[in-house]
Amino acid sequence: MLRPIKTALLLLSLPMLSAAHEGMWLPTVLGSIQDRMQAEGLKLTAEDIYSVNNGSLKDAIVLFGGGCTAEVISAEGLILTNHHCGFGSIQEHSTVEKDLLKNGFWAMDRSQELRNAGLTATFIIRMEDVTERMLQAVPAGADEAARQQALSTRGQELAREAMAGTHFQAVVRAFNYGLQHILIVSEVFRDVRLVGAPPGAIGNFGGDTDNWMWPRHTGDFSIFRIYADADGRPADPAPTNVPFKPRHVLPISMKGVREGDFAMIFGFPGSTQRYLHSNAVAYITTVGDPLRIRMRRASLAVIDEAMLASDRTRIAYADKQKGISNAYKKWIGELRGLDELRTVDRKRELEAAYTARARAAGRHDLLAVLDSLEQCYAGFTALARARDLHIEFFLVGAELFRFALSFQQVVDDGGRAALEKEGKLMKEMERLRARATAFHKDFDPSVDQRVLLAQYPIYREHLDPVLGPDLRDLDARFKDARAWADHVYTRSIFADAAALDAVLASGNGKALRRLAKDPALQFAKRLAEAYASKVKPAYDALGQRIQVHMRGYVGGLIALFPEKEHWPDANSTLRLSYGKVEGSRPRDGMTYEPFTVLDGVMEKYRPDDAEFDVPLRLHQLYTARDFGPYANADGSMPVCFTSSLHTTGGNSGSPVLNGRGELIGINFDRSWESTMSDIQFDPAKCRNISTDIRYVLFVIDKVCGAGHLVQEMRLARAQEAPGFLIDLPIHR
Repeated sequence: MLRPIKTALLLLSLPMLSAAHEGMWLPTVLGSIQDRMQAEGLKLTAEDIYSVNNGSLKDAIVLFGGGCTAEVISAEGLILTNHHCGFGSIQEHSTVEKDLLKNGFWAMDRSQELRNAGLTATFIIRMEDVTERMLQAVPAGADEAARQQALSTRGQELAREAMAGTHFQAVVRAFNYGLQHILIVSEVFRDVRLVGAPPGAIGNFGGDTDNWMWPRHTGDFSIFRIYADADGRPADPAPTNVPFKPRHVLPISMKGVREGDFAMIFGFPGSTQRYLHSNAVAYITTVGDPLRIRMRRASLAVIDEAMLASDRTRIAYADKQKGISNAYKKWIGELRGLDELRTVDRKRELEAAYTARARAAGRHDLLAVLDSLEQCYAGFTALARARDLHIEFFLVGAELFRFALSFQQVVDDGGRAALEKEGKLMKEMERLRARATAFHKDFDPSVDQRVLLAQYPIYREHLDPVLGPDLRDLDARFKDARAWADHVYTRSIFADAAALDAVLASGNGKALRRLAKDPALQFAKRLAEAYASKVKPAYDALGQRIQVHMRGYVGGLIALFPEKEHWPDANSTLRLSYGKVEGSRPRDGMTYEPFTVLDGVMEKYRPDDAEFDVPLRLHQLYTARDFGPYANADGSMPVCFTSSLHTTGGNSGSPVLNGRGELIGINFDRSWESTMSDIQFDPAKCRNISTDIRYVLFVIDKVCGAGHLVQEMRLARAQEAPGFLIDLPIHR
């Protein structure tokens, strides 16, 4: 007999025995896999990892900003994350005269630590399955719109209930298309300061060439400190704030790692798509990824050239380039991996097996779900392509247009009048002036125009005349794209920092009305309005239909395939994955060893190269073999290692821990052969890449002379028993 739905829902979180290390487990269900993890080398209990009432590993895990992970490494609130996660903050504090991206930064005392506007550090207080309470709010026979409204209302009620009388924040998150709902209570700190970052030649060693690749030799880390008020609670940045006293601090292993050692990763993976329908995967492999790759290749060619030609441009565009290039290279690897694994075919085989089992069980409702998904995807390609094209051209491409569009309300007479009536006009003008200053600090109109011209032919080639903006008048008015682009960038006030500031400072209605006719704003409005009227409503409606049927399909998979693991897709919530330190054989005749050492850095070293230069101090220490207490037993200096931990975006900066809960590395990447793992995980190929924590300490102490930070940390020696440095109750 098929399992009842309540048991089926439980299987979203409970794994079946398997030799593979696929899976991103919710911390609330670790008790169910504790024995399995201990059999593979875990020395802790599930309560040591996740506890509601006492300090546990979860209390050292931080959601860093909105998309990375960090970990607490000192009783004075030090947190460790990736260099590329801290990159935006490092770039923000960099100038040509004070180039922190190139030279690194180290605060030698607390007064030198740098504040970062808007940067937050979030801890999870507790997670609670509230599925039954949520679903009780849905009226019988409710359509999807009514269902979502009822769930939203109930979720807000549960969040308010959880926050009452506390300074915590709370939200109810849906898992697996709404089959499961979990209340997440968190504590968000708003004063997070930059403490240290290695030189770019260490933190970004290998650049784009090595990105997503193995072997890797990157010291991808940066250090921040969380500040709180005198009572240890979150507070706005202020001189009176003090270092945060954490509930748990990760001990740092000085023993190192060996092949075959147990390892686990605790963090906030962004998103996976393991349940996708075969037609969705076919779209990704034949349309979506190829289009996005082509658009980004065009823009990167311009940006990379400009960054090599000018230090100012290199600093201004460093963070943008990294964001564009990271996904670009990932998609290339993803395409190859999905093709090699025959993922579309395997999805179709699964759907055929699903159909056979549903038919044998007499489950016509489950058969209907799959039929409905097929019908939905018949109209998917055109809408999805139009959406991807809009994102890559307007939201990722040339910046001028989306910047101009952010002024639309104040240049519109009605919008400006509404702001004035509400007494908000002056505040909004001040905000826009500050935004303009920040924008022009890192904007080069000549580079931006070249990005536009590189992408524009691709955009026009794929533009759907039904779903896209009508651009025939531009074709008639200008002899070619270059003539049109010259017109925009020479005439747009938004491209001229001084002219724009003068208009905003004057607050003159007539001058603001002139902005409404600005060619950059006019084109931006054309793009945005076409997307908002022709694409977004239809795409969202189709997406909602797919969401409904995917909820039924995933429920069907759980019911029809009880022998398989059914963990919920990643959605930026706290998860744990485990495996072991190991290499891989990604294809015939190729073997990846699990470790790299400093010798490999010197083998790649190319003086004055943008990607493979080495700081003089590192070279000197290598030549002298002066590695302090951080070397391997054989005298080599460890740099990176791979392990079979299931990771994705958002796991950047996550701690890699041994079986005793000690920090052994900081996760920063996957191998290129693993980039398809968001959709299909292959236990033979998929490996995450981490910087060995001893290399981090070596760079801090020996290379950069910031040994005072190491003195804040607890360095766990080989014979120490597992235990916690801090074990305090959660509710202050």
